[in-house]
Amino acid sequence: MRSLLALLLWLLTTALLAVSIPALWTQHHVVSVDGYSDLAAGAARNPALQQPMAAELTEQVVNATGASGVQATLIGAAANSYTGSSVFPGQFAAVNRVAHRWLFTNDAQGRWEVDLSPMLADNSIRQTLDGFGVQAPTSLQVPVTENESGGLRPGQLRPVAVWGPWASVGAAVLTVVFALLTLTASRRRGKMIAALGVSGLLVGAAGWAGIEIGRGYVDDALSRTTGNIHAIADVMVDHAVASMHMWLNLTLTVGGGLVIIGVIVSLLSGLGRSRTEEVPATRKR
Repeated sequence: MRSLLALLLWLLTTALLAVSIPALWTQHHVVSVDGYSDLAAGAARNPALQQPMAAELTEQVVNATGASGVQATLIGAAANSYTGSSVFPGQFAAVNRVAHRWLFTNDAQGRWEVDLSPMLADNSIRQTLDGFGVQAPTSLQVPVTENESGGLRPGQLRPVAVWGPWASVGAAVLTVVFALLTLTASRRRGKMIAALGVSGLLVGAAGWAGIEIGRGYVDDALSRTTGNIHAIADVMVDHAVASMHMWLNLTLTVGGGLVIIGVIVSLLSGLGRSRTEEVPATRKR
């Protein structure tokens, strides 16, 4: 009966771990505005994102100011210089804060757009525009989705922002509690520690497989974005996937470590029992 209880608790612990790892990652890197901004800043250091961002800035400024020919070429060069600078990741993160607010709060209205005009305050772009006597636009709204709604609406994910922290922390706490209960219910602690390590290995491997499956759905969602925005979003998704892989690799590492610890504990326990059995036998002789 005790073994059956331990098995049931182990299964529940494994299921909770499978929920808590993605929940914690999502809360930390997507739902949290600070975490999402950090994720965006990290992606902005990738040249694969900097190039389409420079192209988007150039296109928007040229369209807004009517620049052409040499002017457009120099504006493009200035935009490339700006996106390759150390200032760009922080400002890109600030722009993404606005995009995040549109989805996760009730403060925004209308179409999902981001304002790129703060980026025009950079010296490399400002000096180029001033050199041609071109006035930088005070607002540079760029639509994120191709159509009016893109299947999304302002504040659509606000419930996630409200309940996400509670759900992720709750899942993590329950995972720890059930892991301790599993160890308590087990007669052989070493084997159960190894079994909990196997849980980590299973969850880590399943996570890798789940990411590969889920990437298709993400690509479908990205089809709602347009042009350079699509390329930028694609790089951000790749950066997010790399972050998820890091979390899963850590889960696999911890799981493997627990398996090793469990085996060692089992061996030591076995040696201890053997010596305990040998002592009475020696005394009888």
